[in-house]
Amino acid sequence: MDIDFLLDTLSKLLAAVPTTLGLFFLSMLCGGALSVVIVAMRVSPYPALSWFARGYVLVFRGSPLLIQLFLIYYGLGQFEAVRASPFWLVLRSPYSCTVLALALCTAGYTAEILRGGLIAVPHGQIEAGLATGMSRWTLLQRVIAPITLRQCLPAYSTELVLLVKSTALASLVTVWDVTGVAQQIIQRSYRTMEVFICAAAIYLVLNFLLVRAVAMLEHRLSPHLRKRPSHRPTPAPSEPKPRTP
Repeated sequence: MDIDFLLDTLSKLLAAVPTTLGLFFLSMLCGGALSVVIVAMRVSPYPALSWFARGYVLVFRGSPLLIQLFLIYYGLGQFEAVRASPFWLVLRSPYSCTVLALALCTAGYTAEILRGGLIAVPHGQIEAGLATGMSRWTLLQRVIAPITLRQCLPAYSTELVLLVKSTALASLVTVWDVTGVAQQIIQRSYRTMEVFICAAAIYLVLNFLLVRAVAMLEHRLSPHLRKRPSHRPTPAPSEPKPRTP
């Protein structure tokens, strides 16, 4: 095993980690904001908004992310109207197209996760909040949102891990993230095993840290599930038995 080659490869891959993290965080923030809008439309009493949200989730959960990325990066640029519009400032950049594709895709999954957490809120707690005089905004802020977030975190952590791994597709549209740099090194050295082992180790560490961060947040939002030390009462000293003659 060539240790020098592994260390050199690892240093080059670590230099591409900020690009991977940038794709992840931007996609997570944009997709999370969009998912809230989709959930609001999904539970809306207006059928047009509800059916639009259903169709959005169906399209972006039912089609491969790779095809969505190619349609956004290669497909939209074929239309003259798109190239003449202000959106071309975003769509002409491979990095922006990758963020857009990842955000649109993760928004569909996150919307269903949020909807499941919203349904899990006990209706009795909502009625209790309204009975105490809470406004709908206060009820959302103090009752519905914390319970929904706590219910969604286990499933959402899985979605975040998948989002980190999905950033590897960015290399297909010339965004040099960890996977893209790994492919460049392989093209020059023809040493596939060592390079991809280093890349896999980086993704493994990133996902481990991400899962631990979500677990800490879940622990903080669930004080009733924390193990509390049991305070057992100290037994009273037993009285000596009288001696029998």
